[in-house]
Amino acid sequence: MTDPLDRPRPLRAARLRPADVVRLGGTGLRTRPLRVFLSALGIAIGVAAMVAVVGISGSGQAEVDRRLDALGTNLLRVAPGESLTGEKTRLPYEAVAMVRRIPPVEQVTATGAVSASVYRNERIAIGRTNSLTVLASGTDLLPAVGGEMNRGRWLDSATDKYPAVVLGATAAQRLDVYTPGTRLWIGGRWFSLIGVLEPVPLAPELDSAALVGWQAARSYLRFDGHPSTVYVRAEDSQVTAVRSVLAATAYPEKPGEVQISRPSDALAAREATESALTGLLLGLGGVALLVGGVGVGNTMVISVLERRPEIGLRRALGATRGQIRTQFVTESLLLSLIGGLGGTVLGTAITAGYAVSRDWPTVVPAWASVAGIGSTLLIGMIAGLYPAVRASRLAPTEALAGT
Repeated sequence: MTDPLDRPRPLRAARLRPADVVRLGGTGLRTRPLRVFLSALGIAIGVAAMVAVVGISGSGQAEVDRRLDALGTNLLRVAPGESLTGEKTRLPYEAVAMVRRIPPVEQVTATGAVSASVYRNERIAIGRTNSLTVLASGTDLLPAVGGEMNRGRWLDSATDKYPAVVLGATAAQRLDVYTPGTRLWIGGRWFSLIGVLEPVPLAPELDSAALVGWQAARSYLRFDGHPSTVYVRAEDSQVTAVRSVLAATAYPEKPGEVQISRPSDALAAREATESALTGLLLGLGGVALLVGGVGVGNTMVISVLERRPEIGLRRALGATRGQIRTQFVTESLLLSLIGGLGGTVLGTAITAGYAVSRDWPTVVPAWASVAGIGSTLLIGMIAGLYPAVRASRLAPTEALAGT
């Protein structure tokens, strides 16, 4: 009798360890470097676009937050509205003094619209104002709105009564006047330029204005003395409470005809508008990433067709269909991972370069890098699945017949 122990045992396919699977997948990539580079480049461009868009948007948000921290979010602006008949309201003379009585208020100042125009000289045609305005200003305006001087000096107790003028950043650019001491034609008389402002983010209306002293405006430009805008700094914890009583305090007779705004809200709204554009650009980056995934799929299909003899030999030596599928899916994942890592590095470099050029803090959210690499792996798996299944279905005789 034959001993049951002497019977031949059925052959079992050798198990592939994870390191073996990675090595097999890497071998297929190393033999075709140019094709791998071009396919990975398509993935890298899509990931770089997504990371750069998120990074630049995040850096911009960080810059807005930094500027708001420096300028403060406790600034409120009081301006006249319209009456029931549609006429422009005028704030009372005492508006600044009355607002100053509110206990949590730290600073109050105002500007007043002046019916005059500013020109480089008296020979400029009347009406060619370059959309510049003339404003009467208190000497305490600059610290209240967080403004800074670009050159020259600000209005003080000495220049408040005399024909001196400070130009906003945009006004100086349009007039092409920057040097203190230059004379400007305002309201039919000469004023001497004493300074130019830096852009004022919380009060952009000052950028396109020529600012003269409050008393000088009344003496030389027939200013009526009514404030057109009142700027109020309140305690941070009491901003909401102060805002609720500002209208009634500034104009007790007609509080409904007073407009109260918070300039920092306008900056936040602008950032929200820019985030909509960020979403659009992210969509374009996603399309680029999808195109890169199609390129990976195409590369893997061609790889299967070219490597039929290899597949047949491995099947003849005992490789299972599952091992063939695993090999080609791993190869696709490695190809996508190379593109994802390269794209993340490229997108981060683009963000850093742009942020440095704008003097912004560089911010690349960690989730953007993780999402970029994760999406490439998902696309790589999907792109490599069909070629892997197709390769595993090749019979050894059919595959070897292609040699």
